[in-house]
Amino acid sequence: MGAIFRVKIIESDDLVNTLKNLKKHKFKIMATSLQTEKSIYDVEYKKTAIIIGNEANGVSKEVLDISDEKIKIPMPGKTESLNAAVATGVILYEYVRQRIK
Repeated sequence: MGAIFRVKIIESDDLVNTLKNLKKHKFKIMATSLQTEKSIYDVEYKKTAIIIGNEANGVSKEVLDISDEKIKIPMPGKTESLNAAVATGVILYEYVRQRIK
């Protein structure tokens, strides 16, 4: 509870332009995608903006094209994805885990 006051969240009406501006400030743009072999455990989350796609369509092609890395949550069996809220929680847990070790 209260994490909203400790996590840096950016709201934007123009995501692509906002991400381009973040890149100018040396942020790495990381997007979720099923079209990658790179796991959330294979990357370093230092100075990173994380883009989570919705359950139906994922991250837009335009955003994927400007992303520096694409990541996915490894899933056993035939499960392809989690809902966006759960996926966000899993990814942010790994982000925090890396920072406290």
